[in-house]
Amino acid sequence: MADPDGPGPTEWQAGGTPPVGVGPWPGEWPDDPRYDPQLLAEGDTRNVVDAYRYWSREAIVADIDRRRHPFHVAIENFSHDANIGTVVRTANAFAAAAVHIVGRRRWNRRGAMVTDRYQHLEHHDTVADLIAWARERGLAVVAVDNTPGAERIERAELPRDCVLLFGQEGPGVSDDAQSGADLTVSIAQFGSTRSINAGVAAGIAMHAWIARHADLDEAW
Repeated sequence: MADPDGPGPTEWQAGGTPPVGVGPWPGEWPDDPRYDPQLLAEGDTRNVVDAYRYWSREAIVADIDRRRHPFHVAIENFSHDANIGTVVRTANAFAAAAVHIVGRRRWNRRGAMVTDRYQHLEHHDTVADLIAWARERGLAVVAVDNTPGAERIERAELPRDCVLLFGQEGPGVSDDAQSGADLTVSIAQFGSTRSINAGVAAGIAMHAWIARHADLDEAW
């Protein structure tokens, strides 16, 4: 049986879904240290782009590290927010520098769909710890919440080197986070609901950064 924590080919078959991906490597194996012998022998059904098929997890992370963007994502986790997995998955898709979990160390990984294996994760006990960490590195802290006085993210000048900070589902960004942030931005809404899902909001905000700062020619 393959190691469930290793780079084996069963990542994308959870829940009885049909296998996807590619089977064992046909013919002579490539002479390249990035390729994983287990995946070459058994096939690769992980949820990775085709360019990374058969690569080891370490090789994939190293390649993404070469192209990671200078924005970080932080989410408060004081009540086991189920959105964190979605935030991690989206951060991986946009090659965020790191995802920072603030508060409880444990979080629901289901929504991450194993993308946390390829995404750098950091933990901070308090919002003050996160903000101090960001200040030491010259990163602007941008809180994302629909609060009075927030600047529309669609019009805001998002800093290139920043931490996008999100609150929990329901209460939103904490008072400590709002008071410590350099900028608070909101997402324009036009319907009846007061707010949108925290995981969705994080995806919108990350894409807003991508649209302003990323080299789109490097995208898959």
